[in-house]
Amino acid sequence: MHFLIRIRCLLIGALVLPTVAAGELRFGAATLDITPTLPAALDGQRQVRIATRAETPLHASVLALEAREGDRMVDQAILVSCDLVAIRQGILEKVRAKLAPLLPGFDLRKLVLSATHTHTAPVTLDGKYDLPAEGVLQPSDYAEWLTQRLAEGAAEAWRGLRPGRVGWGQSQAVVAQNRRATYADGTAAMYGPTNVPHFRGIEGYEDHDVDVLCFWDMNDRLVATAINIACPSQEVGGQSVVHADFWHPVREQLRSRHGRDLTVLTWTGAGGDQVPNLMYGKSSDARMRRLRGDLSRLDEIARRVVLAWEDAHAAAAQEKHAAVPFAHHVGTLQLPWRKVTILERSAAMQEAAKYADNPKQRWNYLWNQRVVDRFNAQKAGDAGAYEMELHAIRLGDVALATNDFELFTDYGIQIKGRSPALQTFILQLSGPGTYLPTARAVAGGGYSAVIQSSQVGPEGGQVLVNGTVDALRVLWPAR
Repeated sequence: MHFLIRIRCLLIGALVLPTVAAGELRFGAATLDITPTLPAALDGQRQVRIATRAETPLHASVLALEAREGDRMVDQAILVSCDLVAIRQGILEKVRAKLAPLLPGFDLRKLVLSATHTHTAPVTLDGKYDLPAEGVLQPSDYAEWLTQRLAEGAAEAWRGLRPGRVGWGQSQAVVAQNRRATYADGTAAMYGPTNVPHFRGIEGYEDHDVDVLCFWDMNDRLVATAINIACPSQEVGGQSVVHADFWHPVREQLRSRHGRDLTVLTWTGAGGDQVPNLMYGKSSDARMRRLRGDLSRLDEIARRVVLAWEDAHAAAAQEKHAAVPFAHHVGTLQLPWRKVTILERSAAMQEAAKYADNPKQRWNYLWNQRVVDRFNAQKAGDAGAYEMELHAIRLGDVALATNDFELFTDYGIQIKGRSPALQTFILQLSGPGTYLPTARAVAGGGYSAVIQSSQVGPEGGQVLVNGTVDALRVLWPAR
């Protein structure tokens, strides 16, 4: 308990400001193509996949924000959503370093990257898979090009800052379905079968909110929008092609209706236990898609998202704000590592030994060996804490909060339920992206909840929730 209180106090001490000032809104936007040269290795699965074809482009969408009170800058932010699995270790630091000479007056701490979690985007870390040395784009080469591209795009959006107006709205669309089935013996399984006698239910809650921000220039032209859905983009996750998943048809449909230059930021909410794939009802879904015009699952998801976006956009357009309270606070949450038990260490050690001498099983070897390494650090007292950079942003009545993880939806609901904001956007995968399961999921076991799947467990999840809510409350001091 003392550990939790200390962390929360440290965060608040770092973030407290006396007031949240309002200012004239200025924004800039840019859309970047981050499609790799091919062939390229794809991230997100245990096995090596080499893409020789791009089914869709990959995009990074950039939104630069600044509020000014006369000649005084109130606060600033650059938000970048990327068609990537996660923002792997070192990527954010590289972009900030490359952005520094391009924008000497910008506070580099206020650059935020987040990922859509498409499983059909390039690997960005060397050593994760056993890849050919030649004939395939190397992860470090892609990361070097990507980070330069993101820095240049961030600078482009910032240099395009202009006065504008912002509006916010919310609707609902059934995109996510909890992917953890539970059974009579108390166990759970990700993508577990539901048509068996011992199936007892779906483990967790589902969040169907579609939260939307819209940005218009002073000529009333829609320039940019942000969409927040608590579901990773994984409908085509197992394929061996480059693909932006369901966000591609969403962007294409919105641009066909609202202008080809529309920048569409795609933010994944707390959806670590969610997926757009169906856990049951597949036959009825297929029939309805056929009756709607032989729609693919991607098209069906896009149809739902675009309908919800249009609903939220229509509401947002009724209240456009040229001046808003704006504050962007950056702090560090120190989350306790999930403790590794001796039994978990022993099991992981046995599994790691099975794969140690097989280069083709590098992913599985590392997945288990990291548990052994964590146990050794834990035993030696060298574990420390997981340090997570937390961004808490107020934009008018709206809050934005980031986290590094595939955060289970229950945590997101806690944050939304306790948030002082009218509407709260959660940007998960703003970092390396391991699962952060609930206590209920840990008890059920299975991939996404076992020790190999997560660095931070339920204790740390509650620290994250409490710290995030505390940070948001600073931005609404009267509540």
